[in-house]
Amino acid sequence: MATSNNSEFEFRGGSMNGFLMCAIDIVLYVATVYSLVQGIIAADTGKPCAVWFIGSLLLFITAIICSCGFSMLEPNEAKVMTFFGKYVGTFRKTGFYWLNPFMTVKNVSLRARNLNADPIKVNDKTGNPVMIGLVLVWRLKDTYKAIFDIDTEVNAAAGTGSSATARMNRFENFVRVQSDSALREVAGMYAYDDEDSKGNDVTLRGGSAEINEVLTTKLNERLAMAGLEVLEARINYLAYAPEIAAVMLRRQQAAAIITAREKIVDGAVSMVKMALDKLKGENIVTLDDSQKASMVSNLLVVLCAEEPAQPVVNSGTN
Repeated sequence: MATSNNSEFEFRGGSMNGFLMCAIDIVLYVATVYSLVQGIIAADTGKPCAVWFIGSLLLFITAIICSCGFSMLEPNEAKVMTFFGKYVGTFRKTGFYWLNPFMTVKNVSLRARNLNADPIKVNDKTGNPVMIGLVLVWRLKDTYKAIFDIDTEVNAAAGTGSSATARMNRFENFVRVQSDSALREVAGMYAYDDEDSKGNDVTLRGGSAEINEVLTTKLNERLAMAGLEVLEARINYLAYAPEIAAVMLRRQQAAAIITAREKIVDGAVSMVKMALDKLKGENIVTLDDSQKASMVSNLLVVLCAEEPAQPVVNSGTN
């Protein structure tokens, strides 16, 4: 058997096809019964019977021990093997096998798992309180680190028991705690939106791709110690905290109104210019500066007013 060097390696100890060992185990039970019957017959006839009884006892003990070594492994599952406290490798062969029954086996799952973290309140780069949540896909990468480098066995909050499901639930609790810390760190590096940032800085609302990449990197740095790996992490919830949400909404509405007004004014000015140029170019009417100013004022009122303008008909001068 290989010796442990504080890193994961494949189990290279003895293993046997489970069906072959099952047949051998049945033969041992049959031999046990046969030896016991022969011992009884020898005792009835007065012949020496101790050898038969001792042989049947040894065969029975051997058969019981062999019966304890059967193991079945599905795809993307593994067994962490220890022999009297010593790590002897990770068994990954899929199928039905017989392993040394004196080894301690801890089952783990290598399948990808989702974690949808509840939104938490954090402060962004400018100090605004925001609610932010994430969803991530993670899996177990290094079985040695996951089993021996972190202590999750006594974490009652993640569930009890020594099954693979209970153990993976405890790993998930570890991922949840670390993702909370990483999310707080990343959220504090960026402003919420463009109005809070300076220049072309990446924001939480606008730079989702870059922020998700940074978040994945931060999570993998924190989870590497536990042999866990984040395949994908992304922000799935982002909003201002309730205490400032109403104020920020009014600010966004004001910014939207200002932007809309700027477009309306730009359009109105271009239409007024077009009207004056067309009147002058086609010699429809000649206007002096005061008349142009009056016309510009009237057109801007009509084009920029929120309510429809009421026309005033000028029938002429006396």
